[in-house]
Amino acid sequence: MRLQGREVSPTRASQLALRDEQKLIREGYEFLDEKRMLLAQELLRQLQAFSALNARRKDVHKSARDALVAALMRHGLEELSLYPPPVDDELAADIASRKFIGFSLLEAKLIFESSALNQSPAQAAFPSVEADLCAEAFRALMVIDVERAAISANLHRLAQEYVATERRARALENVLLPEIAVAVKQIGENLEASEQEEALQVRHAKFTHAT
Repeated sequence: MRLQGREVSPTRASQLALRDEQKLIREGYEFLDEKRMLLAQELLRQLQAFSALNARRKDVHKSARDALVAALMRHGLEELSLYPPPVDDELAADIASRKFIGFSLLEAKLIFESSALNQSPAQAAFPSVEADLCAEAFRALMVIDVERAAISANLHRLAQEYVATERRARALENVLLPEIAVAVKQIGENLEASEQEEALQVRHAKFTHAT
């Protein structure tokens, strides 16, 4: 008898070994099934957060677009492109990670760091409220996009892990466990048939000896 490319002898020892293997594989399947559920829950949580950010971004993007139009109308493209950035224009991403069933999930926030303390901020030749509002609107947009980038990376990682876990769980559930169950049953039937044949031979020998 062959099972998963290996030869299995129809003996009581092989049957016991297969039952032990069946138990281990069933425990492995239960672990993968639980992992699959945790991945699905985290995927849903991350998707909800991503959807909420997308809804916020839609409103902020509209505000940024309107602010840009107003600033362009006030300064023109060339003058606006020369408009000095805010004092705290140095950007940095604050990235944190947390462990989740064997790998890391990211959380990122955009932070604005002040420039050199002794450096005086550049002054606009023609300052305007429109240009300042435009800068603020796009800063708000960048804040959201950094958060979205981290969640997007999490979603890709979670999706890949879910697919791999699903594939392994299905292989155990639909291939290995049924094959081992069939092999255990066949060995049991063969052993039972052998025992019945031996019993008949013993009875036949006793009957022959008695006559």
